[in-house]
Amino acid sequence: MQSKDTTQSPKERIIMGIDPGTQIMGYGLIRVLGKEVSILNYGVIYLKKYSNHALKLKRISERTSELIREYNPDEMALEAPFYSKNIQVALKLGRAQGVAMAAALLNEIPIMEYAPRKIKQSVTGNGNASKEQVAAMLKKILKFEDDAALLDATDALGVALCHYFQSKTPQNKSAGWAAFVKANPDRVKK
Repeated sequence: MQSKDTTQSPKERIIMGIDPGTQIMGYGLIRVLGKEVSILNYGVIYLKKYSNHALKLKRISERTSELIREYNPDEMALEAPFYSKNIQVALKLGRAQGVAMAAALLNEIPIMEYAPRKIKQSVTGNGNASKEQVAAMLKKILKFEDDAALLDATDALGVALCHYFQSKTPQNKSAGWAAFVKANPDRVKK
Protein backbone atom coordinates (compact mmCIF):
# COMPACT_ATOMS: atom_id res chain seq x y z
CA MET A 1 0.00 0.00 0.00
CA GLN A 2 1.39 3.40 -1.00
CA SER A 3 1.42 6.20 1.49
CA LYS A 4 -0.12 9.52 0.57
CA ASP A 5 2.16 12.47 0.14
CA THR A 6 0.73 14.93 2.63
CA THR A 7 3.15 17.73 1.80
CA GLN A 8 1.60 20.48 -0.21
CA SER A 9 3.59 22.68 -2.50
CA PRO A 10 3.19 26.36 -1.72
CA LYS A 11 0.51 28.21 -3.66
CA GLU A 12 1.78 30.69 -6.21
CA ARG A 13 0.49 34.27 -6.08
CA ILE A 14 1.13 36.91 -8.67
CA ILE A 15 0.78 40.51 -7.56
CA MET A 16 0.65 43.41 -9.99
CA GLY A 17 1.74 46.80 -8.66
CA ILE A 18 0.81 50.04 -10.38
CA ASP A 19 2.30 53.50 -9.85
CA PRO A 20 -0.27 55.60 -11.72
CA GLY A 21 0.81 58.61 -13.71
CA THR A 22 -0.25 60.71 -16.66
CA GLN A 23 3.26 61.24 -18.04
CA ILE A 24 4.87 57.94 -17.02
CA MET A 25 3.05 55.04 -15.38
CA GLY A 26 5.04 52.34 -13.64
CA TYR A 27 4.11 48.68 -13.39
CA GLY A 28 5.67 45.75 -11.58
CA LEU A 29 4.73 42.10 -11.28
CA ILE A 30 6.04 39.83 -8.57
CA ARG A 31 5.61 36.10 -7.95
CA VAL A 32 5.19 34.84 -4.40
CA LEU A 33 5.88 31.16 -3.89
CA GLY A 34 5.88 30.21 -0.23
CA LYS A 35 8.21 32.75 1.38
CA GLU A 36 10.12 33.46 -1.82
CA VAL A 37 9.38 36.60 -3.77
CA SER A 38 10.73 37.16 -7.27
CA ILE A 39 10.26 39.67 -10.07
CA LEU A 40 8.32 38.62 -13.15
CA ASN A 41 8.40 41.93 -15.01
CA TYR A 42 8.57 45.66 -14.45
CA GLY A 43 8.68 48.75 -16.58
CA VAL A 44 6.94 51.95 -17.53
CA ILE A 45 4.34 53.15 -19.96
CA TYR A 46 5.48 56.40 -21.59
CA LEU A 47 2.53 58.70 -22.00
CA LYS A 48 4.19 62.07 -22.71
CA LYS A 49 3.96 61.54 -26.46
CA TYR A 50 0.15 61.57 -26.38
CA SER A 51 -1.20 65.10 -26.59
CA ASN A 52 -4.77 64.17 -25.71
CA HIS A 53 -5.59 62.95 -22.18
CA ALA A 54 -8.14 60.47 -23.57
CA LEU A 55 -5.39 58.84 -25.68
CA LYS A 56 -3.24 58.49 -22.56
CA LEU A 57 -6.10 56.76 -20.77
CA LYS A 58 -6.62 54.46 -23.74
CA ARG A 59 -2.93 53.48 -23.71
CA ILE A 60 -3.03 52.81 -19.94
CA SER A 61 -6.05 50.56 -20.45
CA GLU A 62 -4.45 48.70 -23.37
CA ARG A 63 -1.09 48.07 -21.68
CA THR A 64 -2.60 47.13 -18.32
CA SER A 65 -4.93 44.68 -20.07
CA GLU A 66 -1.97 43.20 -22.01
CA LEU A 67 -0.04 42.63 -18.77
CA ILE A 68 -3.09 41.06 -17.15
CA ARG A 69 -3.53 38.66 -20.07
CA GLU A 70 0.16 37.78 -20.12
CA TYR A 71 0.74 37.28 -16.37
CA ASN A 72 -2.76 36.55 -15.02
CA PRO A 73 -2.20 38.30 -11.66
CA ASP A 74 -4.15 37.20 -8.62
CA GLU A 75 -4.23 40.68 -7.10
CA MET A 76 -3.55 44.30 -8.06
CA ALA A 77 -2.11 46.92 -5.74
CA LEU A 78 -2.09 50.60 -6.60
CA GLU A 79 -0.51 53.65 -5.10
CA ALA A 80 -3.36 55.82 -3.89
CA PRO A 81 -3.46 59.35 -5.25
CA PHE A 82 -1.80 61.89 -3.01
CA TYR A 83 -3.35 65.22 -2.22
CA SER A 84 -2.47 67.90 -4.73
CA LYS A 85 -2.94 71.62 -4.62
CA ASN A 86 -3.72 71.51 -8.34
CA ILE A 87 -7.16 69.96 -8.71
CA GLN A 88 -6.67 69.34 -12.45
CA VAL A 89 -3.53 67.27 -11.80
CA ALA A 90 -5.33 65.28 -9.09
CA LEU A 91 -8.30 64.68 -11.39
CA LYS A 92 -6.12 63.44 -14.25
CA LEU A 93 -4.14 61.18 -11.92
CA GLY A 94 -7.38 59.76 -10.51
CA ARG A 95 -8.59 59.00 -14.02
CA ALA A 96 -5.33 57.19 -14.83
CA GLN A 97 -5.67 55.13 -11.67
CA GLY A 98 -9.33 54.42 -12.45
CA VAL A 99 -8.54 53.11 -15.93
CA ALA A 100 -5.93 50.69 -14.52
CA MET A 101 -8.43 49.61 -11.85
CA ALA A 102 -11.13 49.03 -14.49
CA ALA A 103 -8.81 46.68 -16.39
CA ALA A 104 -8.38 44.63 -13.21
CA LEU A 105 -12.07 44.71 -12.33
CA LEU A 106 -13.05 43.49 -15.80
CA ASN A 107 -10.85 40.47 -15.11
CA GLU A 108 -12.23 40.02 -11.57
CA ILE A 109 -8.88 40.78 -9.96
CA PRO A 110 -9.10 42.11 -6.38
CA ILE A 111 -7.66 45.60 -5.89
CA MET A 112 -5.99 47.24 -2.90
CA GLU A 113 -4.74 50.79 -2.57
CA TYR A 114 -1.85 51.98 -0.43
CA ALA A 115 -0.79 55.49 0.49
CA PRO A 116 2.68 56.50 -0.74
CA ARG A 117 3.88 56.83 2.85
CA LYS A 118 2.63 53.30 3.69
CA ILE A 119 4.50 51.87 0.69
CA LYS A 120 7.76 53.59 1.64
CA GLN A 121 7.37 52.51 5.28
CA SER A 122 6.66 48.93 4.26
CA VAL A 123 9.67 48.65 1.93
CA THR A 124 12.31 50.77 3.69
CA GLY A 125 11.05 51.20 7.24
CA ASN A 126 10.89 54.97 6.65
CA GLY A 127 7.68 56.61 5.45
CA ASN A 128 9.67 59.63 4.25
CA ALA A 129 12.14 57.64 2.14
CA SER A 130 13.09 58.99 -1.28
CA LYS A 131 12.35 57.16 -4.53
CA GLU A 132 16.05 56.34 -4.74
CA GLN A 133 16.04 54.80 -1.24
CA VAL A 134 13.01 52.69 -2.15
CA ALA A 135 14.74 51.51 -5.34
CA ALA A 136 17.94 50.64 -3.44
CA MET A 137 16.03 48.60 -0.84
CA LEU A 138 14.04 46.80 -3.54
CA LYS A 139 17.29 45.80 -5.24
CA LYS A 140 18.42 44.17 -1.99
CA ILE A 141 15.10 42.49 -1.18
CA LEU A 142 14.27 41.28 -4.70
CA LYS A 143 17.90 40.67 -5.66
CA PHE A 144 18.19 42.52 -8.95
CA GLU A 145 20.94 44.77 -10.25
CA ASP A 146 19.31 46.79 -13.01
CA ASP A 147 20.89 50.21 -12.56
CA ALA A 148 18.88 51.52 -15.50
CA ALA A 149 15.59 50.74 -13.75
CA LEU A 150 13.30 53.73 -13.87
CA LEU A 151 12.06 55.01 -10.53
CA ASP A 152 8.42 54.76 -11.63
CA ALA A 153 8.98 51.05 -12.35
CA THR A 154 10.69 50.43 -9.00
CA ASP A 155 7.90 52.40 -7.30
CA ALA A 156 5.41 49.96 -8.86
CA LEU A 157 7.47 47.01 -7.60
CA GLY A 158 7.37 48.70 -4.19
CA VAL A 159 3.56 48.84 -4.35
CA ALA A 160 3.40 45.12 -5.15
CA LEU A 161 5.87 44.24 -2.39
CA CYS A 162 4.00 46.44 0.11
CA HIS A 163 0.83 44.50 -0.71
CA TYR A 164 2.64 41.22 -0.16
CA PHE A 165 3.96 42.42 3.22
CA GLN A 166 0.54 43.75 4.26
CA SER A 167 -1.23 40.54 3.24
CA LYS A 168 1.06 38.57 5.55
CA THR A 169 -0.16 40.49 8.59
CA PRO A 170 -3.59 40.12 10.19
CA GLN A 171 -5.97 42.56 8.56
CA ASN A 172 -8.95 42.38 10.90
CA LYS A 173 -7.51 44.23 13.88
CA SER A 174 -10.86 45.76 14.78
CA ALA A 175 -12.29 42.43 15.90
CA GLY A 176 -10.43 42.76 19.21
CA TRP A 177 -8.79 40.35 21.61
CA ALA A 178 -11.88 38.23 22.21
CA ALA A 179 -12.06 37.31 18.52
CA PHE A 180 -8.30 36.65 18.41
CA VAL A 181 -8.43 34.36 21.47
CA LYS A 182 -11.42 32.48 20.05
CA ALA A 183 -9.70 32.01 16.69
CA ASN A 184 -6.30 31.11 18.21
CA PRO A 185 -6.80 29.13 21.45
CA ASP A 186 -3.46 27.39 20.99
CA ARG A 187 -1.62 30.73 21.13
CA VAL A 188 -2.96 31.79 24.53
CA LYS A 189 -0.90 30.96 27.62
CA LYS A 190 -2.85 30.12 30.76
